Amino acid sequence: PDPEHRRSGLERLRVLAAACRRLGTSVITLCTGTRDPENMWRWHPENGSPEAWRDTADTVREALQIAGEADVTLAFEPEVANVVDSAEKGRRLLDEMQSPRLKVVMDGANLFQAGQLPRMREVLEEAFALLGKDLVLAHAKDLSHDGDAGHEAAGCGVLDYDLYLKLLCASGFDG
Repeated sequence: PDPEHRRSGLERLRVLAAACRRLGTSVITLCTGTRDPENMWRWHPENGSPEAWRDTADTVREALQIAGEADVTLAFEPEVANVVDSAEKGRRLLDEMQSPRLKVVMDGANLFQAGQLPRMREVLEEAFALLGKDLVLAHAKDLSHDGDAGHEAAGCGVLDYDLYLKLLCASGFDG
């Protein structure tokens, strides 16, 4: 929620973006953040507020200007504790930004709100339907419960990896 913190992050992004070519990459991953002032991975009740969305969208717009100057791609991942906490909000951000420089990191273990594990197939299929054409990276980790980002090694939790990998392939992702 702190404007100075966001401004400082954009300054650091400018430095990182300028170094990408020398580092042999053209993609920078982003976190869409939380309203929690102490922990960027902790959910906050104000994450769903119009103010949180406005701050996130405004900051991503500025980040995309930096990406354009440096000729890099930015990739965010929907994550249950962040402002962009679902595939639906991820699609909204992509549609609002309308930039070929904004893409998605798919992480199946980060998509499940509290109570959604019984709907795993539906949640994963919806995520790929909404975001699949915009994937640039994919993560492979697992989760043991919903409502929190997964922290387990791939295959050691409850994520349906057969379905996840099938959906990754069907989306055209070849990473």
